[in-house]
Amino acid sequence: IEEKDGRLTAPDKVVIPYIEGDGIGPEIVTAARRIADAAVRKAYGGKREIVWWEIYAGEKAEKIYGELLPRDTLEAIKYCKVALKGPLTTPVGGGYRSLNVAIRQKLDLYANIRPVKWIRGTPCPFKYPEKVNWVFFRENTEDVYAGIEWPYDSEEAKKLRRFMKEEFGVELREDAGIGIKPISKFATYRIVRKAIKYALENGLDTVTLMHKGNIMKFTEGAFMQWGYELATTEFRDKVVTEQELWEKYEGKLPEGKILINDRIADNMMQQIITRPESYKVIVCPNLNGDYITDEANALVGGISTAPGANVGDVLAVVEAIHGTAPKYAGKNVANPTSVTRAAGWLLNYIGWSEPYHLIEKAIERAVLDRKVTQDIARQLGPDVKPLGTKEFADAVIEYIESDEL
Repeated sequence: IEEKDGRLTAPDKVVIPYIEGDGIGPEIVTAARRIADAAVRKAYGGKREIVWWEIYAGEKAEKIYGELLPRDTLEAIKYCKVALKGPLTTPVGGGYRSLNVAIRQKLDLYANIRPVKWIRGTPCPFKYPEKVNWVFFRENTEDVYAGIEWPYDSEEAKKLRRFMKEEFGVELREDAGIGIKPISKFATYRIVRKAIKYALENGLDTVTLMHKGNIMKFTEGAFMQWGYELATTEFRDKVVTEQELWEKYEGKLPEGKILINDRIADNMMQQIITRPESYKVIVCPNLNGDYITDEANALVGGISTAPGANVGDVLAVVEAIHGTAPKYAGKNVANPTSVTRAAGWLLNYIGWSEPYHLIEKAIERAVLDRKVTQDIARQLGPDVKPLGTKEFADAVIEYIESDEL
């Protein structure tokens, strides 16, 4: 794959590295690769082909390399510019830090892009799922992902508590763990820039900055201020702020312009439910983005069907946004939709839009015909017999290969 001016061009025979991942990873990634191959064959009649190249991270990497994230893996992604990744184990409350975070940071994949749209036929708690069509841009390198924290009883925490008291007159409890939340102008500029460019390229007319700036004024508040600053300097002829919308245009967005507005995080969490049609692209600091994207996907059926992409200026690693689900590993019951849609997103990213659309349509047909895995089947009722992971992939491939889509 070659890059020019931030855009990728893929040859007819393209090498795509993949990481199987842990738990259910090997099963769902295998299903995703099979479906992607079928879509490419159908779309291009054999003229184009994916050459899959396995690279390693997590438990499998430790067995082969003696380490969880080998340098070879990172170099392979840099060389090929893209990769497909299954879920990797992250210990909770101890152990090593997240490998998912490490990959994003070491490759500077600063934009976590999560499209959220209802797959027709999927059972969900939302009354108007057809109104949901959002793309979230979550900053991927700062905020809580910077990982700056110390246990309450560590020497570092004791020194920091003492420093805060002596230098600033701020007294912290002796049993308080301490974390630092950095949000920079540099990182804010580039995530907002990428979100606005995406909106312009895809004909979307609203970009919303989500923040908790009413409380955290110099981190999340600065995120909002810097977002407006970037929008009204680099994209001045393309954007209208919400204040300008009412002061200059009587609340009517001029044709060809993008509305740039902001919402406080807790308000944003409920506005996507009460006014889903009012939002298109939503830009968030890291932690806010984690919360709201899971909420958004829950509205339309859950994260088992939700794709995610980690993107830098050029590089992209796509993934399922759910975890490893070890209790289901090896049982042929896991839903591969999330990582399959991520694979489709990746094909679109390299310029192969036809197989991407085939994958989306085939998955929707399978759901509408109630050919689904157990997580969806149990919500549809006792008369729906669930398919296994492999059998679901077979069904999707059958739709792709038919002439019905």
